[in-house]
Amino acid sequence: MKKLLKAGLIFALVVGVGIFMSHEIQAESIRLATTTSTEDSGLLDELLPIFTEETGIEVEVVAVGTGQALEIGRRGDADILMVHAPDLEKEFIEDGYGTERTYIMYNDFVIVGPPEDPAGLSDLVGERADIETAMTAIYEAGNDGSLRFLSRGDDSGTYLKEIALWEMTGLEDVEDTGWYNALGQGMGSTLITANEMAGYALTDRGTFLSMAEGLANLKILYKGDEALNNPYGIIPLNPEVFENANYEAAQQLVDFMVRDDIQKKIGEFGIDTFGQPLFFSGEE
Repeated sequence: MKKLLKAGLIFALVVGVGIFMSHEIQAESIRLATTTSTEDSGLLDELLPIFTEETGIEVEVVAVGTGQALEIGRRGDADILMVHAPDLEKEFIEDGYGTERTYIMYNDFVIVGPPEDPAGLSDLVGERADIETAMTAIYEAGNDGSLRFLSRGDDSGTYLKEIALWEMTGLEDVEDTGWYNALGQGMGSTLITANEMAGYALTDRGTFLSMAEGLANLKILYKGDEALNNPYGIIPLNPEVFENANYEAAQQLVDFMVRDDIQKKIGEFGIDTFGQPLFFSGEE
C-alpha cells in the first residue's frame, strides 16, 4: 500500500511540474507572422536575439506573404504581425482582430531586370519618368517578346503593390499574357527565378540588396517614384478576441521595436555589407 501511495505521489508531482513548465514555456514565447522580406533580408536575425536575451521571450517566426500573415492573424494562430500593406492592416484592426498598428520602418520597392534592359527603364529613371510610364514600357516590351516578368503571385504585400501599379496604368489584362509568370513564391525564390530567366521583377530594395551577390543577371533598373514607398507596421492580436494570444509579450516586442537604440540599428542594418541601409528607421 505504501508503495502505491509513494508511486501516486511521484506521479502527481511529475504531472504537476509538467503542467507548470508547460505554462512557463507558453508564457515566454510568442509567434510572429511576418512578410518574407524581413526574414530574407536578415533583419530579424539581427534584432530578435537581442529581444530574447533582454526579456527571455523566444520569438517563433512564420515568414509568409502579407496576405497570408493577416489570414494567420484572423485565425488567431499568431500573437503579433509585422507586415507591409497599410490598407489591409487598417481593415484588420477595424475588424477587431488587432489592437493597434505601430509604424516601425520603411524601405522602397524597385524594379530589377537584366543589365541589357530591353524595356529601357534605366533611361526613364534619368528622365524622371513616373512609375506608370515604367510599367507601360514593361508591358509593351513584353508584348514584343523582348522580356519576361516574374511575379510573386502569392497574396503578399509586394504582389498587392504590383497589382496596384498595373491598375494605375490601366493595363489590367497583364496576367493573361504569355510573358507574365505568377510563381506563388516568396521574394527570395522569385528573385532567384528572375535571375535564372533574366526577367524583370518588382522587389523590396532590402531583400534584393541582401541577395544581390548571387543575382548576377539582375540590377536595379527603376526606382524613386513616391508610389514605391514601402512602410512596415507591427500589430499585436486583440486579446479580447483571441484569449490565447500572448498580448503582454507581444506588446513588449512592439516597445522593443520602437526603442531609440533599436530604431538606430534598423537604420544602420546593411550599411557595413552593402554600403547602404536595407531599411530606414520609422523615426526618419
